[in-house]
Amino acid sequence: MSRRSKILSGALVTSALLLTPIGLGGVAASSTPSGAVVHTGHTMALSTASSPEDPDGDGYIPANPPVTGVTPSTQNPPHRYFHEFQANCSVSHTRPDDPIVYPQQPGKSHDHTFLGNTTTNAGSTTATLSAGGTTCKAPGDLSGYWMPTLSNGDEPVLPVGPQVIYYKAGVTDYTSVRPFPKGLRFVVGSPVQSADEFRHHPGFVEGWECGDSFFNTEFPASCPSRPDVQLNIRFQAPSCWDGRYLDTPDHKSHMAYPVVKPGTNDNICPADHPVALPMIEFKMAFPVNGDMSKVRLASGPGHSFHYDFFNAWDDRTLKALVDHCVVGGLQCDARGYDETHPQAGAALGTDYRLP
Repeated sequence: MSRRSKILSGALVTSALLLTPIGLGGVAASSTPSGAVVHTGHTMALSTASSPEDPDGDGYIPANPPVTGVTPSTQNPPHRYFHEFQANCSVSHTRPDDPIVYPQQPGKSHDHTFLGNTTTNAGSTTATLSAGGTTCKAPGDLSGYWMPTLSNGDEPVLPVGPQVIYYKAGVTDYTSVRPFPKGLRFVVGSPVQSADEFRHHPGFVEGWECGDSFFNTEFPASCPSRPDVQLNIRFQAPSCWDGRYLDTPDHKSHMAYPVVKPGTNDNICPADHPVALPMIEFKMAFPVNGDMSKVRLASGPGHSFHYDFFNAWDDRTLKALVDHCVVGGLQCDARGYDETHPQAGAALGTDYRLP
């Protein structure tokens, strides 16, 4: 398997266990008298409103119903090289909104580039996303995906065409993976993380890359000026859920990365987050090369990269893709078709809808 297709490794998970205590945004932080959270020169304002789905405003959105009685699977099914499918989604719009971190507060966030659902804004809820449209190939994927907008000087640089968002098995027992619950949301990484935290984040795959330059924490100083060269990043999300909450105050603690089963190289979910869900991996390509000295993110330097996910998939469509491709041990496209196993068929029709 090439290094570009590897899922979270045991060594990578181990490094995650060595991180410092977690604050707002998922990094060590200290509060100032003003109520802002400060870290390595960056400031992130606190939210002053709650989501309509969190009527008591405590930051916890309970799953209804919760998933109980689950223990992390330690089974080791027959080896399959792949267990994944793609959600191919294009950029829909940019906006200084974040309905997870700053719900009901338009303009409070740094600028974000949104993919997937065409209606995502500060007021988005599970219901509004479910009633929206999508730029994803599968009409059933009404989820919201977003990340800080990348600019070259004063010009935004937006990914062109369908981007690759992998849905993978993050645990060794790929047969134990189940679909996301409707309304689950979380943040991956943090705009206030340090360069070292970004480099050693459990979701770090190759960092920023262009041409033959890989594993960059910051943007490379230059990239080959060729039409086929773009700036790329791959970053994986946690895939183990506590089964109790669709969101928590830090937008992270209800999710966890897999851990290594002692004495093996197997990845399993931790006991306090026993429910195995798909591991999302962003694979984004930005059409910029040459002199990179003016390239930056709306959230700051390259190491401030992070992204958000808000699940609004049609339940039946997502289940069909997870069961056929992830649980089935296939390498599927957005239709749920594996061209190396044509006999397995596809989860969706040629129109990317359920047959």
